[in-house]
Amino acid sequence: MIELLKKGNKSSGIAAIGNTVLAIAKGIAAAVSGSGAMFATTLHSAADALNQAFVFFGSALSEKEPTKRFPAGFGRVVNLFVLVAVIVVSIMAYETILKGWKLIQDPHSSTNLLLNISIMILAILVDGFILIKAMKEIVHETRSDAKGFGIVKESFKNVALAAPPTRLVFYEDLIATSGALLALISIVLADLTGAYILDGIGTLLIGFLLVVVAFKLGIENTRGLIGVAAPKVVEDRIANVILSDQDVVDIKELRILQEGRRYHVESYIELKEGFTLADADDIKYRVRDKLLEDTDIGDVTMGILETDHVKTWPKKAEIEVNGKEDKTEKTR
Repeated sequence: MIELLKKGNKSSGIAAIGNTVLAIAKGIAAAVSGSGAMFATTLHSAADALNQAFVFFGSALSEKEPTKRFPAGFGRVVNLFVLVAVIVVSIMAYETILKGWKLIQDPHSSTNLLLNISIMILAILVDGFILIKAMKEIVHETRSDAKGFGIVKESFKNVALAAPPTRLVFYEDLIATSGALLALISIVLADLTGAYILDGIGTLLIGFLLVVVAFKLGIENTRGLIGVAAPKVVEDRIANVILSDQDVVDIKELRILQEGRRYHVESYIELKEGFTLADADDIKYRVRDKLLEDTDIGDVTMGILETDHVKTWPKKAEIEVNGKEDKTEKTR
């Protein structure tokens, strides 16, 4: 069990610990001050902590080896865990919006401004640290070469290619950091201007941000649970590995299914003419083993064919010529 937990998603594990600390600190501050925005961010941190712990265990379970009863493995389990986490986020979003609406209808001042400000600054620092870790994890998982501030750009660009748990942490802590900053601004402005309705508006906005996160994660992980084709960049990467073998001349078929953070590859490859069946088998296993060196690939099913001298890979693509679509067959 310990070995399995070591394979769990690091970003979600770190985020669960960080948000647990924040939820406790914010909860104390909310109880002392009566701030609606502080209450909203307390719920947000509590939801994040619960979700990320849940997803961490789900990501660890998804690494379990296939069994006789479950020969396809447990890759999609993590999508199921994330969907349950989405339900928690949705409930927290509802409670936050409800709290914000009540504060707008009945605005009132909060106490211990200094305590609230201190907790919000702590939240921005902790959530910001977790967000940066998630960004680095995205860059690592998508094999980007970004460094320094380039990590921010690449993480936003490639977040869809990251593992489901990493995406969850990224989106949740992006909203958590933004929400903490929004709460800080609303608390300070409400105290400085006497417009205590700002506290309720800030709380309401945080609730709507949570709705956005729940919706986006729900859609993405429902697709993953059903089974979704790999992104084109992954398909191209795998195709290039196959075609890099000196005895492979074409790819007849290539189907790549994403299961959790792993990819299931099914392919028919065309070989040069003249090989014996034994030699062709050796080539097939050589290509398969080369693909399995990629840690993102869970398993490979491959068939072999003799070349028909007709190029089928890359696939037929539609390109626009003078504003009109023209179907042409590309060749390597």
